[in-house]
Amino acid sequence: MRGGDAGRTMHRKLDHIRIAIDSRVEHDAPSLLGEVELVHRALPEADLDSVRLETRFLGKRLAAPLMITGMTGGHSVAEKINCVLAEAAAEAGVAMGVGSQRAAIENPSLASTFASARRCGGGELVLVANIGAPQLVKGYSVEHVVRAVEMIDADAVAVHLNAAQEAFQPEGDTDYSGVLEALERLAGELPVPVIVKETGHGIGYEAALALRAAGIRYLDVSGVGGTSWVRVEMYRALEAGRVALAEAARVYSSWGIPTAQAVVEARWAAPDACIIASGGVRSGLDAAKALALGADLAGAALPFIRAYAEAGREGVSRLLDAFRLELRAALFLTGSRSVEELRRAPLLVGPLLESRLRQRGVDLGLYLRRLRGLSRSC
Repeated sequence: MRGGDAGRTMHRKLDHIRIAIDSRVEHDAPSLLGEVELVHRALPEADLDSVRLETRFLGKRLAAPLMITGMTGGHSVAEKINCVLAEAAAEAGVAMGVGSQRAAIENPSLASTFASARRCGGGELVLVANIGAPQLVKGYSVEHVVRAVEMIDADAVAVHLNAAQEAFQPEGDTDYSGVLEALERLAGELPVPVIVKETGHGIGYEAALALRAAGIRYLDVSGVGGTSWVRVEMYRALEAGRVALAEAARVYSSWGIPTAQAVVEARWAAPDACIIASGGVRSGLDAAKALALGADLAGAALPFIRAYAEAGREGVSRLLDAFRLELRAALFLTGSRSVEELRRAPLLVGPLLESRLRQRGVDLGLYLRRLRGLSRSC
């Protein structure tokens, strides 16, 4: 990477951190997890202290089916953030991802801004590398992705789909032609699992079906309801004086598939997939709803970077504790003694989500019956 390009990349990464912390970056549209209601069981027939949150992900044990999803890297500020997040994630027994490692692949001096996650989190932390889909059709080989994995000793690599963000980013990479073929090749050759993740605009039925046919078994649906990276780019365009681009980004700032809908569509298309629900997951109760609806893990990013900004390591750990307590309470109050039992717990789905799913060809009753009979493994 040329010196000027490297400088611009680092500046962009710092912009993303600053804007995410300081500005209103969430979608105006909801995740629709509010349309999901877990049914209270007055006789739970369980001891709260015996409720188990443990699950397995990527061959390792998690103390809870939660993930701090990929956020940042590529700037000295990000090195400290990734270290703190990793320490807290390892202590809590949850998974973690880093932000796009393109900057460090093209400028190795930035590798430490990502590698701090493994250094600080230790060997037992479930850690996921990250690379952008457009790079796979712009010259990145399997060897480049292996470098991203080895950089942080990752258990898997997430290939992020951010077409909506790129469309409104002043420096955006908007060539997505050939991405599916590149993903299929990568999944067949890489020594670790490939997770395909959206970045806030949702993976729907058609994409999930195509990805599963291409050999991808791990999907992070990352739907509408959380951070809108289009809105982040809107702020960047305004700061750069790109008024027309900023206005176009504003129009599309809530574009996409709500998270609850994306979970169902992805599971409907790929019954044997490992599905991570992110996008607007703001509590352990949200996580429980996503798990009951068909996800295997629930993830969040923005709440944790803001917790870090407000109170450092203590803030991140406090938020993780809250998520786990709220998730455990959801299991207890539905009579579920484990995550597996929660997946079979009854739930109610509101009319808006049900109507949207019906329009997308999903028979909700059939879906829920099938869901309870699925044997899943991540």
